[in-house]
Amino acid sequence: MFSNLAHSPIGWIHVVASVVAVIVGTQLLWSTKGTRAHKRIGYLYTASMIAVNITAFLIFRLFGGFGPFHIAAVVSSLTLLAGMVPVLLRTRFKNWFVLHMSFMYYSVIGLYAALASETIVRIPGIRFWWSVMGATLLVMLIGILAFNRQMKKWQAQFEKL
Repeated sequence: MFSNLAHSPIGWIHVVASVVAVIVGTQLLWSTKGTRAHKRIGYLYTASMIAVNITAFLIFRLFGGFGPFHIAAVVSSLTLLAGMVPVLLRTRFKNWFVLHMSFMYYSVIGLYAALASETIVRIPGIRFWWSVMGATLLVMLIGILAFNRQMKKWQAQFEKL
């Protein structure tokens, strides 16, 4: 049943880390920002995304070499880094909270887009590139709209802490 899910130990690590990242990333989006729990779960999300991205760079089965999903892993790595640097160096960033929230939010939304693409391409008869682009664009559009609505609420939550 799971033979097509992952084709190697690296693939399984990628899948498990991805599932952890989706679960804790979702929890982070809905939790109160700045709490001790949020910080702990945030570091778990960061560690799982580091594992997702490292393993992504070690998987070449689909294209036989560096491909578009490796480019997505580069973007994901940069987004994650851009989200964590303001937290780690808060005193050097005037609007560290806005930078952190924005980049980390888009890190999770990018993960959702990857999940949607991975899921849809497994449907028999689906055209690979159209489904990947469609799923990614739809999830990103929904994510952008949700971000614009939620950011004010998150800022108010953070200011109370």
